[in-house]
Amino acid sequence: MRNYGRTKDGRSIEEYTLRNAAGMEVKCITLGGILTSIRVPDRMGKFANVALGFDTLAQYEAEHPYFGAITGRYANRITGGQFSLDGLEYQLGKNDGGNSLHGGAVGFDKRVWTARELDGGVELSYTSPDDEEGYPGRLAVNVRYSLTEGNALRINYSAVTDAPTVLNLTNHSYFNLMGEGEGTIYDHILMLNADHYTSSDVGQIPTGEIARVDGTPFDFRSPKTIGPGQRAAHPQIVMAQGYDHNFVLQRAGLTDGDLGLAARVYEPLSGRVMEVWTTEPGLQFYAGNFLDATLVGSSGRLYRQSDGFALETQHFPDSPNKPGFPSTVLRPGERFESTTEYRFSTD
Repeated sequence: MRNYGRTKDGRSIEEYTLRNAAGMEVKCITLGGILTSIRVPDRMGKFANVALGFDTLAQYEAEHPYFGAITGRYANRITGGQFSLDGLEYQLGKNDGGNSLHGGAVGFDKRVWTARELDGGVELSYTSPDDEEGYPGRLAVNVRYSLTEGNALRINYSAVTDAPTVLNLTNHSYFNLMGEGEGTIYDHILMLNADHYTSSDVGQIPTGEIARVDGTPFDFRSPKTIGPGQRAAHPQIVMAQGYDHNFVLQRAGLTDGDLGLAARVYEPLSGRVMEVWTTEPGLQFYAGNFLDATLVGSSGRLYRQSDGFALETQHFPDSPNKPGFPSTVLRPGERFESTTEYRFSTD
């Protein structure tokens, strides 16, 4: 652990570095639980940071597209910033047009978390008070980052509440397996373990339809490059200006708590491979559509459109308003638990 600096209002921020015997290294800070760096080797043993991010605390305090952050209370969008629960109506903060996105204007990504060191990792804790950003209940959240000797970054989420609420947690890291700042992700080869995705309207709110991927740019069941689909004329791609969709993961034969393979990404030049394993039912694939060359990354290079991708394990967007989607309700006496692993290797 080292001191990372002080926020504008004087709060001290810590940085933790995890490193295994193979040399893989992961860094995180207590502001937003942000993963600032993930260094992994290529097929020749050369290490590079494959996570987009910044060099300074000031950059992380300024506006940015959630690089590396824990997002919540509710990751992704809730239409109109409204939902009803047990006959009561709740109005959330709106920070995405007329909708609520990633927990509102001051979500978990902007909160200072408390950290404690563990064997092989670090645990971050934050207690969200009742009515924070309009959400009901006092919510106590723990997020544990750990690094295995097999080059897997493991993220364990847990939470309890004192009143009925809704919850959807994820990490919003952006990846480029060539190395951050090394260009577009168009030639990355992606496999998604999903037969369906949730179609969206012009505001990126799910319509409620669970659509088949067959014959569309959303069919990644067999590995293929990202670029052609990112530029396709499909109406869903045009509305979102690229991929920014929730995929319904195949979990046949798995029970709650079992890790299942969600995605595999291969970058041919470096040989780097990243697999995503999760207990969650959904995965948001976002191809960096709105990176617009206004942000300078930790390499000193500008981030342009599709210079990174996110694979956010999650429950579905707008689930509180879609009874047919998996429930995101958490009640007193229950414990929310979720696990995701990003496993790195070479091929």
